[in-house]
Order: sequence, then structure tokens, then C-alpha cells
Amino acid sequence: MVPNYLSAMWTTFAPAVGNHLWQSTLFAGIAGLLTLPLRKNHARARYWLWLAASVKFLIPFSVLVAVGSHLAWSLGSRGTRTELYFAREEVGQPFTQPTMSMVSRTTASTASLSLIHLFPALLAPVWLCGFVAVLFVWHLRWRRISSSIREAMPLRQGREAEMLRRLGNIGGTRKPIEILLSRTSLEPGIFGIARPVLIWPEGISERLEDAHLEAIVAHELWHVRRRDNLAAAIHMVVEAVFWFYPLVWWLGARLVTERERACDEEVLELGTQRQVYAESILKICEFCVGSPLSCVSGVTGADLKKRMVYIMTKGAAQNLDFSRKLLLGGTGFAAIAVPIMFGLLNATPSRAQSQDQNTVAAAPDYTVISITPIAIKPDESDKRPSRLMFRDGQFTATNVTLQDLIQVAYGIEKSQISGAPNWLNSESYDLETRIEKSEVDELQKLTPDQRSVVQHRMLRALLAERFNLKLHQETKDLPVYELVIAQNGPKLQEAKPGETYPNGIQGPSGRATAGLIKMGPGAITGQGVPIGSLVRQLTQQLGRNVLDKTGLKGIYDFTLKWSPDASQSPTGSQQGARSPESTESPIFTSIQDQLGLRLVPQQAPVEILVIDHAEQPAQN
Repeated sequence: MVPNYLSAMWTTFAPAVGNHLWQSTLFAGIAGLLTLPLRKNHARARYWLWLAASVKFLIPFSVLVAVGSHLAWSLGSRGTRTELYFAREEVGQPFTQPTMSMVSRTTASTASLSLIHLFPALLAPVWLCGFVAVLFVWHLRWRRISSSIREAMPLRQGREAEMLRRLGNIGGTRKPIEILLSRTSLEPGIFGIARPVLIWPEGISERLEDAHLEAIVAHELWHVRRRDNLAAAIHMVVEAVFWFYPLVWWLGARLVTERERACDEEVLELGTQRQVYAESILKICEFCVGSPLSCVSGVTGADLKKRMVYIMTKGAAQNLDFSRKLLLGGTGFAAIAVPIMFGLLNATPSRAQSQDQNTVAAAPDYTVISITPIAIKPDESDKRPSRLMFRDGQFTATNVTLQDLIQVAYGIEKSQISGAPNWLNSESYDLETRIEKSEVDELQKLTPDQRSVVQHRMLRALLAERFNLKLHQETKDLPVYELVIAQNGPKLQEAKPGETYPNGIQGPSGRATAGLIKMGPGAITGQGVPIGSLVRQLTQQLGRNVLDKTGLKGIYDFTLKWSPDASQSPTGSQQGARSPESTESPIFTSIQDQLGLRLVPQQAPVEILVIDHAEQPAQN
């Protein structure tokens, strides 16, 4: 049970992580490209770019898209331009999978399924172990620094304290910084975020002249003014969560490099001589140990050799000109505005359905309901056809079972119903319902998608009222079919509006989908329909969920013919038909030969409805 749950959770969580990492990597790549034209500018500009790339790992683009969607809903500006959305989904969400995503893509054998179920069960502990290990190492280093702070003594007199007070006014720090004299060999560094203090190793001042001392104190004060400890702490959170991703550790190194260069530039601009400043850093490196945590800003961070070359040879850094400011401002605005704009203009199908449900929250109830149980002998069950129809505020059904009604009301297959009473598929009924004329008029004002939501909601309410139906959802591993492209490629004919089929109706995806599809004994014919229409017909024909894995996005004409099993009913139901497990069935061979497609048996977690209670209705 636990492996099944973890497997279902993995199929939902893994695509989201994959999308987030892909988007964050792209964002970091763009930030890296932007640093190239800023090589002659101040290091602080490059530092903020790398910091933005780090923070992006904590803020998925989906959050900004959701903000845009919320704004669209609140403004009542839901548009119909969903084709743009789907184009963005395919590019921006490359790891997105359908609700019934596949657990196995190789074979459906018991051994492979066991390994697949075991994989997410092992992956979560591995990530947790890495996360805890990173935190544990940092905790040990933090305790080392904290112990030195507890043993340190406040230093209020002497060269260091006087220098700190004088440079504090120059640096523009809002609050006076306290200096603590430590007996450890840790380098001078800033400890803390809200109330930073300067840790100063005992005895180091004796080895520093006044010019050296001034340069080191000024460097640390710039760390305080820039709030480098806070930024480093944020990136440490990124490193702990995404410890398995090498890019975040590389970003950490870039942040430290540009942070120290930014402070070096600020110290040199105060008038410190380059040689004196370089000597100051080298003396600290000679007698002190570097800070063990990046959130405790010291003096000796980054590659020392490259840093010395940078200090001694780098000319005065240039301020950002208007063109570079415009470039950075425009990129930052686009990074925030583009996801929000997608959320404003487009909604995912689930969001669209959610809005449809909110729009028609007050769905009317059927005011006239006639439910008549019918008695049909088992050998005469095929002589009376079964029909279900929504039309002009009416719902009529002939010779249907409660199972048929549940399948229509919830849009599921027979295999997705569990816990049914014995009479669920044996007792048949005739139903006739309608609503008031005024409610019909209101229903006609809705879009086709909204009207469909209302009609199915009304049918669910009818089942709950007259059959006392109570159910809940669960996830269960079920056999499914994966529709893929065969080895020699698809043989579907691309449909042309106005030629191969009449003017179509714009469907939810913005594409013309109103061609025609028919299913009869041993035949499925499609005229100007998307591949999804074929998938739905195959699902009904085979009695098992079929997942579209073809990647085909066009509108097609096709004719599929096969020799139906002798036991198969004329309506295409699978009562008594050959088991769908057999891929040698004529329909499987015909799909491959005539359409260039192939059905592959698979196992997948599928949402099922578990019936908790149902009662036979009283006759009207």
C-alpha cells in the first residue's frame, strides 16, 4: 500500500520538480549571459544577478502564473486564447504528465513494477539523508563559531575600537557595530544578521599597521552595509534543499567571488592603496583560518590568487550606463511579468474547469424526474438499445444501469468504479428529467464547456438524491493502454478545414474540433478530429483507459476497421469480448496497420470512485 502511494505521489511530484529545476536552470543561464556585458562594471551588479538566480530556486514560475490567473478571475477577464497557453505548456512544462501518468514505460511484468514502486520509496529517504547531512555539517560549523562568540570579550578601547567607530560613520551604518575579541584563530568576520558583530582574533592587530587595520575593518563594514550575511543565508537554504543539484553549489561559489570583489572595490574607492590592501588580506590569510560558513562574512573568501591579481591590476570599475540599466530593468520586469501575463491570458484545463464550476456554482436541480425500473430478461438485454442524452435542459436515458449513469456523470470508465453493490450493473432504468423554462434560458447563456459542467453536476445531484449515492476517490494501480506511434510512423491524414470536413467549432484548445467521429461494430471513422477523440473511442471500445502518448497535435481524417469478435455486442461494449490483455486482437493489428499507431499495455495509478452506499430508487 505504501509503495503504491509513494509511486502515485512520485508521478505527481517528480514532474513539478523537473519543471522547476529546468526553469531555474534557464533563469541562471540568462543571468550568466547578462553578467558578460557587465564585466567592466561594479561587481555588485553581477552579484545581484547571481543572487536573483539563487532566489529563483525558491520561487517557482507557477506561483507567478497562479497570481496572474487569480487576477484574471477577479477581473472576470477569462479569455478563449488557450492555444497560446498550450504552446507555453509544451515549452515551459517539458516534464508535465497527464493525470494518469505512467509508472512503467518498459514492461508490465511484476518484477519491473516492483522496482518502479521501490524507486520512489528509496528516493525520498536519499534526499532526506542528504538534506540532514548538509544541515548537520553546517550545525557543527555554526557551533564552532557560536562557542567562540560566547567566549569572546567586548572590545571598547584600543586601535580596533577607534577605527571601527571612525569608519562606521564613513560607511554609513545605521547602528554601531560591536567588536568582540576572540581567542580563536578565526579570521575577522561579521557574525549575525539582525544584530551583526565583528569578531576580531586576539593578537592579529599586533601584526597589522594602521593602514592594514583600516582596510580590514572597512572591508567588514561593507559586508554589514550590503547585508551579505542575509543573502548568504538565503542561498544556504537553496543549497540544503537542492543539495543534489551541482548548479546551486556553483552559484554559491560565484556569489562569494562577486561579494568579495564588491567589497574590495568599495574599500579601494575609499582611497586605500592597492598594495596596502593586498598586503592586509595576505597577512590575515597567514595568521588566521577562513570562515567555515558563507553566512559569516570574512576577508579571505574566493580564490586568493585571482583576487590578488584583480586588486592589483583592475582599473576603476565603471558605473552602469543607461543602456545596461535598461537591459537589467527590462529583463527583471520580463522575468516577473511574463509568467503573470500567461496566467492572465491563459488558464490550464483544470483551472478552466474550476472557473467553470465557480461560474455555475448555483446549478439548478431537475424539477421533474421520472425513474422507472424495467425488467429485461438476460437473453433479451441486447434487443433494447441503451441511450443517454443531454438536450435543452433535459436529460433522458433509456435502458441504463446505475453504473452507466455514474460513468456519464463523472466521466470515468467501468474499471474506475469500485465497491459497487450487486445490482449496480444488473438493474436497468428509464429516466426522464427536465428543468424550468427560465433555468433553460440561463443555461443557454453559458459557454459549451460551462454548460457541460452544469449538466454533469445536475446529474450527480440527481444520483445523490434519488439513488442516495455516496462515494469517495482513491488512487489505484490499474492496467491501461498507452497509444504510441508505431515504428514506421503515423498513417493519419491531416485534415483541411473546408475541404476534408466542413467549418469546425473552436474547442477548448482553440483548434477546430467539430469534425465528426462515429463508432460502430468493427469500425471507427473520424473526420477532422484531434487524436484525443480517437483515444476516447478506443477507451470505450476496449473498456480500459487509453493514454495519448503520440504527441500528435493536429486534426486528422481516418478510418479504422477490424473484424469484431463474435461475442462482442453491436454497440461496441466489451461484455464477453476478448480480453484486452491480448494484443493479437484484430483491433490491435488494425490500429498498427491502418493508422500507424500502437497500443502498449502498461500499469498506472488511476483515480477511481469507491461507492460507499447506494440504494435502488422508488418508482415515480
